[in-house]
Amino acid sequence: MRVMREVRFSLGPDTNTEVTNSYAGWPSAAGIAPYLVLQGVIAGEPDPRTGYLANITRIDRLFREHSIPLIRRMYEAGEGDAGRILIAVAEDLQPHAPERTAWVSLHLKVTPFLVFSFDWETPNMILLTQSFEFAAAHRLHCPDMTDEENRAYFGKCNNPNGHGHNYVLDVTIARPLDEASARPMPLPDFERIVRQRVIDRFDHKHLNLDCPEFRELNPSVENIARVIWRLLDGHLGSAKLARIRVWETSKTYAEYEERR
Repeated sequence: MRVMREVRFSLGPDTNTEVTNSYAGWPSAAGIAPYLVLQGVIAGEPDPRTGYLANITRIDRLFREHSIPLIRRMYEAGEGDAGRILIAVAEDLQPHAPERTAWVSLHLKVTPFLVFSFDWETPNMILLTQSFEFAAAHRLHCPDMTDEENRAYFGKCNNPNGHGHNYVLDVTIARPLDEASARPMPLPDFERIVRQRVIDRFDHKHLNLDCPEFRELNPSVENIARVIWRLLDGHLGSAKLARIRVWETSKTYAEYEERR
């Protein structure tokens, strides 16, 4: 069994020691300052009497008494690399897992679109997930099926003139930790590679008609994820491509990764 607990907080002036709105975040977002989200995942067997894996107030207290002050100190000292901060938080929390549980992973959201992750199963790696967006049209159609079969199987997605989506692409990369950097690769370089190899290729295109990758391949969200993997794999310098997730709508995504 796994349980995730999230705390939201600001690194702005801490003017109130009372937790006044834990949903929106505490310390509160007073002034202009970084607003962060920290997620912790624990695993174990729930207590047979209470049904709890752990009391989440215990995790909240750990984050507020240990993690947030540590993050604030590192940030104010100019140690603002999110990867190194996350590693420091993981090392600090390691001996403080709630009773009968073990830490599984930590995730630090530095923006709504950028997440750093640490997994205790692979403690020598740091992961970075960045979100991108592209708008594209496609038609789902299999030439070896009749028109009637295509319409019955794909419904409105078989519209002869196609239909469009605002796709959201989450790309996760990983890199072994070393003394030089806790980041998988410089963020501007990462973003430039994804833009050049994927976003510029597919944005505002009709995938079936404009993109050679889908001339003979049905552009389902599953196939789009697999194609994006192939476009990026091996082109990210020393960083390792860990996962591709393509959101076709807010309710549907396809995820692809290769086991190596």
